[in-house]
Amino acid sequence: MANALELISRAGVAVWLDDLSRQRLKEKSLEKLISQDYVVGVTTNPSIFAAAIGNSELYHEDILNNQNLSVEDIITKLTTDDVRNACDLFEKTYLATGKSDGRVSIEVDPRFARDTDKTISQGKQLWQIIDRPNLLIKVPATVEGLPAISELIAQGISVNVTLIFSVARYKQVLAAYAEGISRRINSNKSVSDIHSVASFFISRIDTAIDAKLPAESELRGCAAIANAVMAYQAFLSFQNSNEWQAMANVGANIQRPLWASTGVKDPTYDSTRYVMQLVAKHTVNTMPESTLNVVKKSGVFNGDTITPNFSMSKSKIAKLALSGIDINKITYDLELDGVAKFESSWLELMKSVHRIVLGNA
Repeated sequence: MANALELISRAGVAVWLDDLSRQRLKEKSLEKLISQDYVVGVTTNPSIFAAAIGNSELYHEDILNNQNLSVEDIITKLTTDDVRNACDLFEKTYLATGKSDGRVSIEVDPRFARDTDKTISQGKQLWQIIDRPNLLIKVPATVEGLPAISELIAQGISVNVTLIFSVARYKQVLAAYAEGISRRINSNKSVSDIHSVASFFISRIDTAIDAKLPAESELRGCAAIANAVMAYQAFLSFQNSNEWQAMANVGANIQRPLWASTGVKDPTYDSTRYVMQLVAKHTVNTMPESTLNVVKKSGVFNGDTITPNFSMSKSKIAKLALSGIDINKITYDLELDGVAKFESSWLELMKSVHRIVLGNA
């Protein structure tokens, strides 16, 4: 009998793992997930690398062999080596899926989230260092990140846009992607090998909004999924627009919505809700291994759980507004907090590397 991971994959959801480490690569647990659990991609972020490098001795030799470099350059070497190896592991998936999946993401330094030029520069640098076609450069969806997205796409670099919380910002991300594709088409350059995903964060929205609702409110646990459903409706509208169809006709690939932050934070909620209630074609769901396992074990498949719920989701968002919930302010605050958390993880990663170098001095 097919498990939920297989069923959602058949329904058009690309299952990605939100984790990467040298330990995982060495133990071949990622290979196992690829071969047995329908995993067709990997996402990383500064927090993931801070945990991986800070908690494993597998990186120590590399760090000490490169201690003449700056801490930033050592981190670049460690992370790009892991991501390149993961890209190679996904090569067959990449080719078998028409280059849409088999993707591995690496994020630009989160300290550049408010600096367009530095984001572009490091995005290009990471693309060149890793030198794999199935790489995605992660760029935060800040106001300053939007023009960086367009520029990287225009230069032929595939992008994962991260830290999207609001539908309004998501529409700007779609426009930024379209601008990059359009610029490339107008320069008579191929767009067929450019791919992109837009990472829309889920669980943090419920955590933030539930904290502002009474314990007995029927709206608790509704906001995140309703918000994502509204984002998917915006995706379909964009996909069906004349503007996009003209680009698709010359080989452009649609930017897929990716559901991120899908591990459930509230223990009273079903642990599979941010996966099984967000099933639709042309989507990606990146999940921690704990969520992957619980979906495999107990996920209940109900087919497409997004498109039948457009009206209901719009109604829930309206009810939240009537209850005094300012979702625009909350999602903006979450963006600020998301950038700050990744900056904090990056600084912790720098400290970990610095401690190892000093310990050998």
